[in-house]
Amino acid sequence: MGVNTQHCSFVLLAEFDIDRGAQLTYQFPQPLGTDEGLLANLMLPDGAEKHLEDWTIFFLNQTPFNMIAPVLALETPDSVGKENKSELLYVLNLVRTKHDKAVRRGAVVKAMAICTPHPFIQIFKPVLLLALDDYFSSPSQDCLARLFDAINSMDLSAAPILTRAEKIIMRNSERKDVFIEKFTPPRTPLSFQHPGGRGGHRQTNSTGSHASFEEGIMMRTKDSLEGRGRASSDTSVRTRSASRHNGNGSQHSPSENSFSLGGSAVWVSDDGGLVENAAPPGVASSYGSQASSAAAKGGRMSTDASSSSSHGQHTRPPLTAGILDPRLGTKDTHYYHTTIAYKGHQLPIKMPLFTFPQEVGDYSLIQLIQTFSIATITGPLHPHLHSNGSLTHPIILLFNALVTGKRIIFLGHNRPAGQVSSYVLSACALGSGCGIILRGFIERAFPYANLTNREEWESVPAYIAGVTNPIFESSGSWDLLCDVGGGRIVVSKDIHSSHPPSGTHGGLPSTLTRNGTLKTESSIGSEDDLGRIPGREKEASKSDFTAKADNADNVFIEDIITAINFHFGETLVQARFVEYVWRFIRLASRYEEDTLGTTTVGFPGASFSEGPGDSSQLGSGKVFLDDAAGSREAMANASRIEGWRRTGMYRMFQEVMGLCNTPDAITLNGLDPPNPVFQDFKRSCATNAIRGFDINYQLWRLRNAKYMQDAEVELIMRTLVDAVQTYDQVVELLSLTPPHNGGLLPLSFGLFHQQQVVRDLTVDLFTQLRMYPVGVQFLQALNHFQRYAYVRQAHARESRGVGVRDASGPGFLAPPPTFSRTSSHRGDLNLSTG
Repeated sequence: MGVNTQHCSFVLLAEFDIDRGAQLTYQFPQPLGTDEGLLANLMLPDGAEKHLEDWTIFFLNQTPFNMIAPVLALETPDSVGKENKSELLYVLNLVRTKHDKAVRRGAVVKAMAICTPHPFIQIFKPVLLLALDDYFSSPSQDCLARLFDAINSMDLSAAPILTRAEKIIMRNSERKDVFIEKFTPPRTPLSFQHPGGRGGHRQTNSTGSHASFEEGIMMRTKDSLEGRGRASSDTSVRTRSASRHNGNGSQHSPSENSFSLGGSAVWVSDDGGLVENAAPPGVASSYGSQASSAAAKGGRMSTDASSSSSHGQHTRPPLTAGILDPRLGTKDTHYYHTTIAYKGHQLPIKMPLFTFPQEVGDYSLIQLIQTFSIATITGPLHPHLHSNGSLTHPIILLFNALVTGKRIIFLGHNRPAGQVSSYVLSACALGSGCGIILRGFIERAFPYANLTNREEWESVPAYIAGVTNPIFESSGSWDLLCDVGGGRIVVSKDIHSSHPPSGTHGGLPSTLTRNGTLKTESSIGSEDDLGRIPGREKEASKSDFTAKADNADNVFIEDIITAINFHFGETLVQARFVEYVWRFIRLASRYEEDTLGTTTVGFPGASFSEGPGDSSQLGSGKVFLDDAAGSREAMANASRIEGWRRTGMYRMFQEVMGLCNTPDAITLNGLDPPNPVFQDFKRSCATNAIRGFDINYQLWRLRNAKYMQDAEVELIMRTLVDAVQTYDQVVELLSLTPPHNGGLLPLSFGLFHQQQVVRDLTVDLFTQLRMYPVGVQFLQALNHFQRYAYVRQAHARESRGVGVRDASGPGFLAPPPTFSRTSSHRGDLNLSTG
């Protein structure tokens, strides 16, 4: 993608002529150089005249048959010498039918589409609606030119830059002020340093700047990445100086019901509000008047001072700011708010900041689950699909088909084409883990397809297509058909000949010797003991189609459906399926270990081993009750794992594991990205922000284990304290502790450990998290008891003369408060100074 490509590459206009059929009337600013009949038929879907309005989505530059070749090439000189691979274009199309008795057939059908390099195409719907209305009123090419210019005048130059870990945190958080510091305008643009050592955003004109928002971010990030080390070093020196000044000049007791930790807020009031006062960076201050005011309202007190961390030398904005803070200009930091000016109207645009390239449009996993969770499954059983035999849940069967590369059709007879397209995009998100884990789905997806180029898209391996014509059901060129209207999922009768069951190593016992095993004790459905039902451990899988009503996948789907019935939102459902895909990957890693002796998609499975001195080793991978239990679990999923290992997605996952938190990761849209960006899993261990150990496993142990050796807990906490120092490391850790899994709760257990060293290490870790606004927000999510335990122990360490470990140097802690009970019958604990 070139730096001069615009937000909108082309605008298309198609009309239906009763004599000639679908016709492509206009292409602006130039012809695309592809089959015009194909474009016209994609823009005017089958049965469009039955609906007053419909939306369709399709892609260009996706496969050889829909490549474009405009006269004026879109590539820029920076693409010279690279492989001749054009960027994927996402096409959002609006088709409208207006009934008019004065015309033949009594209706006029027109469609207008925009081609954009951005996957978040839903943000252009409002302006496309106005533009099509404009064309119906005065049909001319000027309407297309106005739309083209309006979209390309949209300014995204100041949009925050988010890494992969930051996106994961944002999408899992319901706080509307998450990463709000990234929206704060710089006071001195030439010298301002973005949090984390990043440079300020360059003010470029987006009408002719970058090929896409993602590519633009990559270009704007290159210079800031080079300066991160220098900024971090300079900031650390300034912060240590401020800390020394703070320690020498702040030897006073905090006011009643208020105290400071020389940094970020820890307490929030009962109504969730923060009591905050601006103070110079690095200077701790107490707020007696604010404390008294909040105390009169019966709320907990905020203990806060301006941040003195190395994350930035500007005053941290209030964490409750957003709606009321005029400096920020945004009501929800999940979106970048901008406008599109069209014919005198300023259309508000909310661009999502948390999406990944495999997420296109405003899809809905809840809609997909509600539609097909009660679907009837027919057709032969296949080992790749029926992981639980005849009792395999329809959603799990669809997931298995997606990850094992089966040809899938979504049929919506007499349904709007936009609805069918939504199911295709939702399926891509389902299989990819919402774009976070796997990729390669969008490149073989056809949200709307028809008979015009049937031979071409049916020739694409493992295609995922949405159709409205029922003739495709009898074609037999698919492996799985999902009937949207009929509530059916049909497995092709020829699937065994199209996809012969792959040979597995199920009959071969594991020859690996493991140092130890761990029992997975938490609930079924996450990173835990899936399928270990008490009393049934002796049951062996007698065939590939053994069915169990209490199968782990079925329990997981029941949990999801229950959450939907209790009105949990799309955010939680997406997060749970991300965990499910991760669990599948880690299970595949264990399977490779058992059958091949090594794995290329995960850490080797091992439990904690205690040794003399510093020779103890942390656990890693996915381990079970014993070798037999682990082998049974892996072999029960052997068929679908083997099916996945034979797909291109498996090979891409081996490569993409090295992306992690690199900002370049957000530009990946194609099947063949630049090779330097990609690394295998082993190299990723040396490029992650947190390196050298399996952090997912350690967090899982803290979250789920019923019994852990003191030595293991100490080693985990010590390793985390040593490994989590910089902003990128803090963000990566927080991205692995989502709110729906308790957030920092597993780590907070260390505050109540029986050994003093573990408690001190936990205080150190929390202090390092507190150096950054996002860490403060996670600490605030803990309950009052946990937060107070942290503050009390931090003060206790200071009173003992043991400084709290701080990423930016020694800091001052005010004397510890003491507990006192009031005469109130409520029995609330108040904080007072002793």
